[in-house]
Amino acid sequence: MDVFLQQSVNALSLGGIYALLALGLAVVFSIVRLINFAHGEIMTIAGYAIWLALLSSVPVAAAIFLGITVAMLASVAMERVAFRAMRGASVTSLLITSFAVSEIIKVLFQNGISARPVPIVLPAWMSGSLNMGFLTISVMSVISILVVAFSLVALSFILTRTTLGVAMRAAAEDFPVVRLVGIKANHVVALAFAISGVLAGVAAVLWVAQRGSVDPLMGAAPVLKAFIATVLGGLGSLSGAVLGGFVVGVVEVFLQGYLPESVAPYREAISLSIIIGLLVLRPDGLWPAPNVNRS
Repeated sequence: MDVFLQQSVNALSLGGIYALLALGLAVVFSIVRLINFAHGEIMTIAGYAIWLALLSSVPVAAAIFLGITVAMLASVAMERVAFRAMRGASVTSLLITSFAVSEIIKVLFQNGISARPVPIVLPAWMSGSLNMGFLTISVMSVISILVVAFSLVALSFILTRTTLGVAMRAAAEDFPVVRLVGIKANHVVALAFAISGVLAGVAAVLWVAQRGSVDPLMGAAPVLKAFIATVLGGLGSLSGAVLGGFVVGVVEVFLQGYLPESVAPYREAISLSIIIGLLVLRPDGLWPAPNVNRS
């Protein structure tokens, strides 16, 4: 039971990071039908911003805020420079553009800073543990779960209680009609990318804090898992993206914790097989968007 509880906390912590990234992907996809594989590079940009800030002796709290802010600005800039001109293009063209942006940013970091992981020195308390008698939980796992919960509540507030948030939800349902009633499309899309960037920035903070380093490929694996989570939850569904992120995290952590050593090398294949099985049972996702079948 102790091991099960420990693994459950780890699963929530990792699944929360995937959920944040998946939610960022879903927010953008629900409005402009773009699967932004450069989203992982936004996470990498935030990681390097935190590294540079700490290297310049900026306080940790300020460095974290700076990293999230830089991620948000980078995401908005990415939309303005790379994706705005492509608005209305085919899904294939948008996908190729996102891959191109992703590769450009990776090459810039690999040649401009370092192709190898760069260590980040964080306060000692962030690597500590909380002893709860029968259970020992790392401080970062607790922080991750709390931050993810706060982020989801904050996003829910923005989407339901603010004018632009309501406009985003309406755009996700029927973007052409939203434009006809006088809402500026550029504002709605820019807000979607800004929110996506903030979520990637928060995920970067948690990822870097747990691993203690940043590298040009830092966002590649997490964004792939986030994409899987988005598809599993239901493309375009914000709630489904969150659910999918946690499911992917749970599957990954529990397989890592309970598989025999002889089977461990096949963990990723088994994990993907379980997810494929879920999609066979629920082809539209675990929590599909209401307009998933629209033409």
